Amino acid sequence: MNQDNGHPTVTIDLVLDRHTTKDVLQGVLHAILFHRLFGLVKPQTREVLDVTMPGVADPEMEGLVNDKVEAFWRGVEGGHSKRGQITVTFAEKRPKKSWFQVYVGEEEVPWEQWVVNAEVRQPKSDRDRQQFLATLAATLTKAVQTMLVHTSSPAGRTAVPPITNAAGISPFPVRVAVSVGGVEVA
Repeated sequence: MNQDNGHPTVTIDLVLDRHTTKDVLQGVLHAILFHRLFGLVKPQTREVLDVTMPGVADPEMEGLVNDKVEAFWRGVEGGHSKRGQITVTFAEKRPKKSWFQVYVGEEEVPWEQWVVNAEVRQPKSDRDRQQFLATLAATLTKAVQTMLVHTSSPAGRTAVPPITNAAGISPFPVRVAVSVGGVEVA
């Protein structure tokens, strides 16, 4: 966990192959959302490489996750870079004031960020693939442990601002950005 930008940033590094990219990224994004959505969340579990991961059974969130994973996939498949990043930012809405303390609307102020760095590689042989998948499963287990440790730690708990609006699945704006090779992908 890093806190250089005023809010906690949790980084998860993944090395994927073509066959597992979508499932793994969907699993990781769902797990992050499961741990950070504070509205009425209908839980679900996802099996990814024999690792049970928590998820969110909500059509809007499922659509968001699927859209961002597809954008990542298109960026990796269509470009020269096989490295990318999916950033999940949780923010709160605060009153925005001008120089003279005059209220001029609201601004979104991040309170936590999750950065999923992903690189797509292709194992050379079946033996390499078995080792690759075992390593990836261990990485996923570690990622879920990182999520649990962070969200239950004092730093993870105090990062969450007071919940003043209980409507919907998230009282806070959630932004998910995808970039491949350093270029943002829509």
